[in-house]
Amino acid sequence: MIDLRLLREDPDRVRASQRARGEDVDLVDALLSADERRRSSGSRFDELRNEQKTLGKQVAKAQGEEKTALLQRTKELATEVKAADAEQTAAKEEAERLVRSLANLIDPAAPVGGEEDFLTLEEIGTPRDFAAEGFEPKDHVELGQILGAIDTERGAKVAGSRSYYLTGVGALLELALVNMAMAQATAAGFTPMITPALVRPAAMDGTGFLGQAAENVYFLADDDRYLVGTSEVPLAAYHMDEIIDADKLPLRYAGYSSCFRREAGTYGKDTRGIIRVHQFEKVEMFVYTTPEEAEAEHRRLLQWEKDFLNALELPFRVIDVASGDLGASAARKFDIEAWIPTQGKYREVTSTSNTTEYQSRRLSIRMREEGGKVRPLATLNGTLVAVPRVMVAILENHQQADGSVLVPEALRPFLGGRAVLEPVK
Repeated sequence: MIDLRLLREDPDRVRASQRARGEDVDLVDALLSADERRRSSGSRFDELRNEQKTLGKQVAKAQGEEKTALLQRTKELATEVKAADAEQTAAKEEAERLVRSLANLIDPAAPVGGEEDFLTLEEIGTPRDFAAEGFEPKDHVELGQILGAIDTERGAKVAGSRSYYLTGVGALLELALVNMAMAQATAAGFTPMITPALVRPAAMDGTGFLGQAAENVYFLADDDRYLVGTSEVPLAAYHMDEIIDADKLPLRYAGYSSCFRREAGTYGKDTRGIIRVHQFEKVEMFVYTTPEEAEAEHRRLLQWEKDFLNALELPFRVIDVASGDLGASAARKFDIEAWIPTQGKYREVTSTSNTTEYQSRRLSIRMREEGGKVRPLATLNGTLVAVPRVMVAILENHQQADGSVLVPEALRPFLGGRAVLEPVK
């Protein structure tokens, strides 16, 4: 959540951020009003409590009619204190509810607009000209069948639509991608983590996934637990309610987990294959750092993502995501989209977000500086590999005319030295 002091001092900036996101601007004024009620009711409660204490001392010394009058006032005051306390609690809860509904302030450098208003920062690599090579590329579903790597038919039979099995070299390819990602992350100083897939509501809400993204989250009502859609959630909540010494920052974690998404609202989109599925594996980078260092760390996360895709020899582009497509937590977000030959377009494969102090305030994570000052820190996240989409990009971009697929050189050590994925007989 945002800093309420900033809201009071510069409400126009918060209104502008909400407007750029396409979110409710009136929420800002409602929050200002609730915050004022919270502060005034708190002051009123304190005044009455002080009067109550003073009156108690006076009653002990008074006699006769004076004491009778003071006792009467004591009864009245007790009623007023109780009412003021209730008003203070209600105002505090309302302000808390509204501030948690407010999205993070967007970075002024982020482009303004909707999903299609992103800014392309760079394009790396050149898509293959399959026509010049004399054959038409197969899509990843057909390649997966030829290689004995992907089985969507049995996935649907067993688990329903948007489900799949990875078999044979498909399973090995997933493990290789995960291990390659973890190797790169640990070499860069990240601590490898295997995180819970089930979390308490406080963790899910604290990272901001129960607002705009709530429709895509699986909830187990009997257990009061959520299935995570990304290990960002348990990684962000790892230091929940803690104070971290500033000299230990940055803390960098690389979390491996299964991810679960309902994909609500995507009826008819990407129904073929494994681009948009309900369950997949992912390695996520997560960083705790100082607010002053967050922007530079964001660029570092982007570079680590680029290094990974460059090592896989994939053509891709980097986009600066527009304000209306950021999600509630991100102040700025960069996506990397790999070229998918059979679709003739770039598709998102990784993303990195600077969430500034938004998540740390919600999760009560702070840093202690030299001298003892305590304040919120910044959190950032970045996907190193979301397995299915990267697998799609590898199969389609590195396919050969006979249905075999060349393995990028950097990935071969993680596949037992295998250089080619061969069609099954």
